[in-house]
Amino acid sequence: MPIKIALTKGRVEQQVVPLIEAGGIDCSGIRNKGRRLIFDEDPVFETILVKGPDVLTYLNNGSVQIGIVGSDILAEQNNPQYAMLDLGVGKCRFVLASTRDFNPQQVRRKIIATKYPNITKRYFQSIGEDVEIIKIEGSVELAPLIGLADAIVDITETGTTLKENDLHVYAELQPVSTKLVVNRLAVKQYRTEIRNFIDKLQTLGVNA
Repeated sequence: MPIKIALTKGRVEQQVVPLIEAGGIDCSGIRNKGRRLIFDEDPVFETILVKGPDVLTYLNNGSVQIGIVGSDILAEQNNPQYAMLDLGVGKCRFVLASTRDFNPQQVRRKIIATKYPNITKRYFQSIGEDVEIIKIEGSVELAPLIGLADAIVDITETGTTLKENDLHVYAELQPVSTKLVVNRLAVKQYRTEIRNFIDKLQTLGVNA
């Protein structure tokens, strides 16, 4: 029975495939995937492509043994599994941003728009501030521009989108990168195979 890997499709997939390929996994199917979502060319590992927020769902119910996903999703969903490696790709950061006239020291209760309510709540609790949080699934940048919120908490890589919308960064919350996560039971069931895979990745300079 193969060890199943849930890989976040899209940008994470593009950045991670060369890495796990160098780590010994046959990724020929993924490189020529068409509309396929399951790839079993490798004799040991079977890779499935899923949306980032679903990676932990598959891991938590034991449908897959390994997940590759951004630390933003792990933090937002309160990951209960083992984060074994930081793959060193997909690096960006959580920021608090708003219009130029935003005052972080304003006394009244702020309204914060975000796709990440749990991370946002923990951040403001850590600085001793109570805020109202509005969850948005689309373009968060719109919220302060149209008066829906005082500010936003979002992920940025280069800051270009913020600048194009004339938004200013007021605080950096935490860094984000892509993690390799292993189901707790799988660590025992497939100890040798998973350890060998992790060791190969570490020889490529990947950090624990």
